[in-house]
Amino acid sequence: MLNFFYSIFYPSFIFNDSPEPWQIGFQDGASPVQEGIHELHDIVFFYQIMIVFGVIWLLQFVIRKFHYLNSPITHHINHGTVLETVWTLAPVVILVIIAFPSFKLLYLTDEVFNPSMTIKAVGHQWYWSYEYSDFLNEDGESIEFDSYMVPEADLQDGQLRLLDVDNNVVVPVDTNIRFVLTSTDVIHAFAVPSLGVKVDALPGRLNQTSTIIEREGLFYGQCSELCGILHGYMPICIQAVSPEKYLEWMNEMA
Repeated sequence: MLNFFYSIFYPSFIFNDSPEPWQIGFQDGASPVQEGIHELHDIVFFYQIMIVFGVIWLLQFVIRKFHYLNSPITHHINHGTVLETVWTLAPVVILVIIAFPSFKLLYLTDEVFNPSMTIKAVGHQWYWSYEYSDFLNEDGESIEFDSYMVPEADLQDGQLRLLDVDNNVVVPVDTNIRFVLTSTDVIHAFAVPSLGVKVDALPGRLNQTSTIIEREGLFYGQCSELCGILHGYMPICIQAVSPEKYLEWMNEMA
């Protein structure tokens, strides 16, 4: 729905799918999970603003009302049962309201529906390798390749420092894609903010996650675990294309 709105009113809209200098907000979502994260953030932030201004108003009210010039000193202590009940139940109600959308998002991130294709991502010190196990090349073997960061000296115009790689992970849009994660040495983390994906790659174990990319583009991520001295030099670059272009790329790889 959001993409439909942008296509009508902002045909040349530029999405933020990579980190920007001094960025404090989210990257633009390109999957249902990331859009759900944005929605949950907005809900929590709304209640946070209400709480902040409510506490500020209450503090200034108490300070003014019980200032020594306005209120004589008294040793009599009053207990407001109603007031104590309200400030006990109000946080409980707010937490319950926040809990429902957060649990919904949590189960959505954990759920892996019937995938249309599976990509295996393996973390190494310090690069990623990928295997398209659903597709075979002319020799009857799975399509596999390594993905290394492009050195700064070899960057071309338009490429991003520490983010672009020599071999992108090419996937079709509007397709349920399952990523299976593992590692050959230490713990790595496969994280792509625009897709709402962040899964640990553990040696000797398999983790999985799924995503549906709703628009074409280049989506950047990085390893998010402290995996060694070159931890910051093993980026992830996922290129979402139309199904037709994906089949063309697959034919070239085969």
